[in-house]
Amino acid sequence: MKKTALLALAAGALSVSGYALAQDIVAGEVVKDLPKTQLQVVGGLNNLTAYQDFEKPFWSETVPKLSDGKVTATIKGFPEMGLKGPEIMRLISQGVVPIGTATLSYFASDNAINEAIDLPGVSPDVKTAHEVTKAFAPVYAKYYAKQNVKVLGFSTYPAQVLFCNATIHGLQDIKGKKVRTSSRTQAEFIQALGGTSVTLPFGEVVPALQNGVVNCAITGSMSGYSAKWYEVSTHLLALPINWNQQIHAANMAYWNKLNPKVQDFLQKNITAMTDKIWDDAGKATQEGYDCNSGAAACPLKDKGHMTLVQPSAADRALLKKLTADVIVPKWAARCSADCVQDFDDTIGKMLGIKAKK
Repeated sequence: MKKTALLALAAGALSVSGYALAQDIVAGEVVKDLPKTQLQVVGGLNNLTAYQDFEKPFWSETVPKLSDGKVTATIKGFPEMGLKGPEIMRLISQGVVPIGTATLSYFASDNAINEAIDLPGVSPDVKTAHEVTKAFAPVYAKYYAKQNVKVLGFSTYPAQVLFCNATIHGLQDIKGKKVRTSSRTQAEFIQALGGTSVTLPFGEVVPALQNGVVNCAITGSMSGYSAKWYEVSTHLLALPINWNQQIHAANMAYWNKLNPKVQDFLQKNITAMTDKIWDDAGKATQEGYDCNSGAAACPLKDKGHMTLVQPSAADRALLKKLTADVIVPKWAARCSADCVQDFDDTIGKMLGIKAKK
């Protein structure tokens, strides 16, 4: 979408009339007497369940319902807006996008701080990923406030895992293999295992696996299922490498113009929505394992027949070692001293990992 069209979106995004005291706002309860407010939101990837099952119905149905029809919103996923993803936080900062969602890894090249919560191996399960994200959230709030951005919350996609069109028994079998990765830290992880990182758009992975351009590829367990990677892959390693967290944010000046009661209403309900996405991510990760491997627990009609490889104690130990000895130090070398200290004071303290040497 051209910038002029986005500017028009921003100009018409806020319509607030009057001021009325509202009852105490509790997520999930209807709040009456809010001032009429019209919002426009740029959501995440519209072809994935985080958007389809949570984000879109939240803004288009839940917000109007819980505000007694006073707060309404329109939402489109950023691909529908003609956006690529990496520009979203800059557009929010400029006020061109008033409220938006994007994946933090998109902004890794802007500042390595955006990689901090999702370094490979830091979060081997969704509970840890959520705790790590909450621990570092105040750091992001402070960082983005300097860019005129109000952080509203964080959510996640299901676990990023290894699909291979080759026999593997664990992480050590990645040595010598060509692996599609989608971020710098994923590439460093594969290289640390002795593999070769290959950059490929998501849509090109199926033929690449078919033709041997790559032997393996990393994506979400359900994303791989939805794209039918099970038709061109034989083995799936059930070991989360990372998660691909999303940030939900608003332009600070735009947010500050909202009625305080509307701010409170939105913040509490956005928190409730993101908590549901976190809960679903854990379930969807397992569903991806079940459906790619054809397990009876898969609730979907189409099932794959992949070999589901359960990680061994040695796999988990190797992942932990590479994270502490390779991934975190490489990341720390390209982040600021303050960024590294913030990591050590939050995530590092929680997990017993030291970034500052």
